[in-house]
Amino acid sequence: MRQRVPLGFGVRVLAGALAVGMLATAPAAADPTIKTPADVLLGNRFLDETRFAQFFFAHVGPNVNEPLAHGDPVMDVTATTGTPLPGPFAGQSISCRACHLDVQQKGVPGGGSRTYTDFARRSPIPDRGDGQVLTVRNSQPLFNASLARDSFFLHFDGEFTSGEDLSMATLTGRNFGWLPGERAQAIAHIARVVRDDDGSDALAQKFGGGSYRSILLGTANLEPANRPIPQPLRVDVMLLGDEEVVYVVARFLDVYMRSLVGAQDADGAFTGSPYDVFLRKNGLPTQPQRRETQNAYARRLRHLVEKLRAPAFVSEADGHFTLHDQPFVFGAVELAGLRVFLRAPRGRVRPADLERGGVGNCATCHPPPTFTDFRFHNTGAAQDEYDGIHGAGSFAALAVPDLATRNADVDAYLPPTTAHPDANGRFRAVPAAGHPGLTDLGLWNLYGHPDFPNVQQQQARGRAICLSRRSTGCGRGTVGSARLLEQAIALFKTPGLRDLSHSGPYLHTGAKDTLEDVIGFYRTSSALAREGRMRNAPPALARIALTPGDTTPLAAFLRALDEDFQ
Repeated sequence: MRQRVPLGFGVRVLAGALAVGMLATAPAAADPTIKTPADVLLGNRFLDETRFAQFFFAHVGPNVNEPLAHGDPVMDVTATTGTPLPGPFAGQSISCRACHLDVQQKGVPGGGSRTYTDFARRSPIPDRGDGQVLTVRNSQPLFNASLARDSFFLHFDGEFTSGEDLSMATLTGRNFGWLPGERAQAIAHIARVVRDDDGSDALAQKFGGGSYRSILLGTANLEPANRPIPQPLRVDVMLLGDEEVVYVVARFLDVYMRSLVGAQDADGAFTGSPYDVFLRKNGLPTQPQRRETQNAYARRLRHLVEKLRAPAFVSEADGHFTLHDQPFVFGAVELAGLRVFLRAPRGRVRPADLERGGVGNCATCHPPPTFTDFRFHNTGAAQDEYDGIHGAGSFAALAVPDLATRNADVDAYLPPTTAHPDANGRFRAVPAAGHPGLTDLGLWNLYGHPDFPNVQQQQARGRAICLSRRSTGCGRGTVGSARLLEQAIALFKTPGLRDLSHSGPYLHTGAKDTLEDVIGFYRTSSALAREGRMRNAPPALARIALTPGDTTPLAAFLRALDEDFQ
């Protein structure tokens, strides 16, 4: 975690210009084509840039355009849940792309396309001798991650409230090999790479060969767009401070991330999956009406779907997958799964409901059309992992400090920040046998954290915690509430479900390999919630009533949310 440093006037003006530019830039395919705007292409190049890493800093000479004599060992292979794949970036140092792949392993046995994520349960990171060689959490897809919504939070724990802040922290953080106390060193190095780049390396040649300085000045075109970045976005990095230069990089990375959106029509309705085609073939609404919430839309859609008597199904005559090894269909099985997905109980789940099944209550947290409420919930994933290592009931018995105790000793309980580089982060850690007490409590680590003093952001986190209980009258939330902190235990942001087949393994722990595994997990965790055996269980979880027979149709429906995207 990183503190935001105020920036100079020049970059604040640039930030405003970029915001205008993003509004004028239609979502584009991530694969560079002639139609991709130049500002998106520059963000793509920054995402692939390997020289920002600490390993490159430590092993390069005075010329940042010279290749490394040998690469970071972490880049030799691409980690998976099974046999590692050959590393597409072997011989180099780490980049954003290393954890956010798209087609780099396409056609490779055991590989395939990705929704801007990787294949690992937790992503390998550079070894700096501090015992950290993996990320704490499964890599989140960038696909649809920056869709507009209220209370914009990124990462599983809501650490970041903008793509720029996320990018700044990543470029200067542990994933790039920088230790918590090395932020200033990282900023200076990244700024030097941007200023001194001469456009001679292979990455630069892929985008037309311009240097970063010339591209940002607008004197060099980006290929294959064959045009410079728009005039309002141009800046001379030689006139900016180091922090401002890195912020320029972060802003273009944000532009790129915002372009990674699934296929949509002119009205912003999704069109790329068999599910989307099914809605249109049957005259069903594809998105909420004006001022209709996603949850209200989900309820309306549920009633309409339940009343379908002669549905028009989707076959490969309606479309075809090239990036997925599955037919482009939405048939009777997928429709049955959709109905299970949308159904919610009328009241408390009773034994007869559990025996009958067919109630997923999924749209409570995954309402269409985005299939996420962008809020925070406890699914039981943290408890599932911890208890799997230390025994049933261990997570419930884990001693977690209250607000006053935690904030009185940040180093003992909270993750490292610029202000507290030596904090141990015991509650944002990977659980391990022989190390009881190490776990990941998600949003708990951010809410009321004294190193994140922004009142509005903390109020938004407080409101998110309140809403996770399905409470009313949450208002703007509070900055520091002992009650809300307790309710924040194990809360993680709801992921979207579109193109799921290209983002496994699943959950923030990466513990589940298949969609069937995830559905089985929810059957188990919902039972724990009903029995009062889940710590900080949300009410919605106890309202799931699934049987083993629901697994096949639900999984089929979820696969019908896939689309070809690259």
